[in-house]
Amino acid sequence: MSVLNEVLDANNKYVESFGEKGKLALPPARQFAILTCMDARLDPAKYAGLSEGDAHVIRNAGGRASDDAIRSLVISYKLLGTKEWFVIHHSNCGMEFFTDEVIRGLLSKSLETAALGAEGFYDVGSGPGSNQGTYIDWLTIADQAVSVTDDVERIRQHPLVPKNIPIYGYIYDVATGKLIEVKTATRAGEVK
Repeated sequence: MSVLNEVLDANNKYVESFGEKGKLALPPARQFAILTCMDARLDPAKYAGLSEGDAHVIRNAGGRASDDAIRSLVISYKLLGTKEWFVIHHSNCGMEFFTDEVIRGLLSKSLETAALGAEGFYDVGSGPGSNQGTYIDWLTIADQAVSVTDDVERIRQHPLVPKNIPIYGYIYDVATGKLIEVKTATRAGEVK
């Protein structure tokens, strides 16, 4: 069952109350960016107090500092004037429930959706699969605090990232909604 009609109906209602939002400036008004996970339980607008036009929010699986995420952050700074960045991972992240080897194995067997059981993800589909997953670094997470710190360090050390941008590291607690600072990450992201 598709959600297409629900999405289009919701959009029609949104358009009715759109008002002055069409006049928002291109650069983010509060001059910061957030790199966070695509998990549907996270609402950066709510947990960071954002309104439309306030900040850039870059999302991917795990909120990881992939090449594409860094590309977006560099554009956010260089062309649109952000001055602070946040890397925000979260508790109970799906990226903690598998390894690169697991997803590569699942994809090699079938391209259908896998299931999650007590022992982890397992394949329920029938082939064919593809070995193309072998060529992707899936950026899975073994330890949230370590991954946040690693991502902040990767961003900080990137040759296209200016040293004058502070980068903060946090973990969003999905049980409470609280942002918990990862001090090692924030130290790695300090302006020196």
